[in-house]
Amino acid sequence: MHILLRWIGSALALYLTTVAAGALNARDPALHLRYYFAPGMAGVAGALLFVLVLGTANAILRPLVKMLTLPLTCLTLGLFGFLVNAFFFWLAGQFIPGFRVAGWQFPLFGSVVMSLVGGLLNNVVVSRLESGLKSGSRARRERRR
Repeated sequence: MHILLRWIGSALALYLTTVAAGALNARDPALHLRYYFAPGMAGVAGALLFVLVLGTANAILRPLVKMLTLPLTCLTLGLFGFLVNAFFFWLAGQFIPGFRVAGWQFPLFGSVVMSLVGGLLNNVVVSRLESGLKSGSRARRERRR
């Protein structure tokens, strides 16, 4: 259950990231925050699939890439980690038909904003829901006794 909540929370974080990018792009088109969502349900399915691919790539490939880029990350005092995150954001966008990422600006912006919003959503919303579910199951167990 909590995996599904985290998945939906990450999809919501992606949506909020694209809304923020659209607002910034409207204000200053020189930022070149280019992305594309398919209209309607294809866009929703694309966002959910994007989050699934991003999570899978982060779980499987990210530890290897982090280990290989560790010297460069140390030399840049951790700033190269942002580029690794942007690369995975761009890579996931290349495989999803309902969501496209263009250029390097949006993957960098998107990875930073999505990690901040997703972390906030996961820590605040999902953990509270999980603690509520756990306390509800405890109450049911105590009633059975």
